[in-house]
Amino acid sequence: MKAAYHKYILDFKQPSGTSRGVMTQKETWFIIIENNQKKGVGECGILRGLSCDDRPDYEEKLAWTCENINLGVDQLWEALIEFPSIQFGVEMAFQSLASENPFLLFPSAFTNGEKSIPINGLIWMGNEAFMKQQIEVKLAEGFHCLKLKIGAIDFNEELKLLGYIRQNFTPEEVEIKVDANGAFDKSEALNKLNQLAGFKLHSIEQPIQKNNTDSMSELCKSTPIPIALDEELIGVFSLEDKEQLLLKIMPQYIILKPSFVGGFRGTNEWILLAEKYNIKWWITSALESNIGLNAIAQWTFLKDNLMPQGLGTGALYTNNFDCQLEVSQGQLWFNNDKEFCFDFIEY
Repeated sequence: MKAAYHKYILDFKQPSGTSRGVMTQKETWFIIIENNQKKGVGECGILRGLSCDDRPDYEEKLAWTCENINLGVDQLWEALIEFPSIQFGVEMAFQSLASENPFLLFPSAFTNGEKSIPINGLIWMGNEAFMKQQIEVKLAEGFHCLKLKIGAIDFNEELKLLGYIRQNFTPEEVEIKVDANGAFDKSEALNKLNQLAGFKLHSIEQPIQKNNTDSMSELCKSTPIPIALDEELIGVFSLEDKEQLLLKIMPQYIILKPSFVGGFRGTNEWILLAEKYNIKWWITSALESNIGLNAIAQWTFLKDNLMPQGLGTGALYTNNFDCQLEVSQGQLWFNNDKEFCFDFIEY
């Protein structure tokens, strides 16, 4: 068995804004495993400035992983505990290698084209006109759940946008999630949550920055809107530390990005703990290419979570890989009449 890694730069169709800044490109890495003239591919979806494995030795660790690929997926997962995106890439690559079709990792009614996955429509930050335009497009496309990035423009403008949606659609017609990416100051967070509560939101992601566990715990006790932890989970490696974090904060939801939390195995650990303490959860992609998104979607379907998932990011890039995933009426489908366009020969 041998393995190699390759870097790939994804270009956004239009600049995409969060409270941490505007993105025009996204770096990703692929691990290709070859054994007995068969190949498998995995994506290591790092997000610079956010992933806990955004470290100077990242490429060095990729090289070590490929040199030691014969250790197998379980030993490598343990050895890569501080590199969750590489853990995920390795898991995906081994699953791809073991599959008859390298892109059909988890056969199901979803991959048969019989069932779909409900997803949210993502609204990027920008000025009021830009965000309103995105909202109108997503609603016209049949989305019944919108996720708005907030925290970068004037808060009153964001409240007006939420008011615009609610003037036209009831909570039963359109579910709204907001994601602050830690943008609220601790001293003002509860006041802002009280203002947001009037719009009957599903939840708010990460209202304050991570590692403020005392403040986040208090917020979760007194919030008028369910709080979902996202960035808070990044860099928490051991099962004991994961459990302690959930017990300390006791959020209403957690959001799981396999590239950030150790792939399928790491995500499953969080799910089991969340369910132990009656904390709800959903899965989202972390701006991977369609290679990683495909694997996440297929695995997510097997988890049988009926809430809208965060998996509608495949159309963000100009140079993504053609794949079998399609979005229609706010649902993610697997179209078997299409094919993946990922040429192993080039790698």
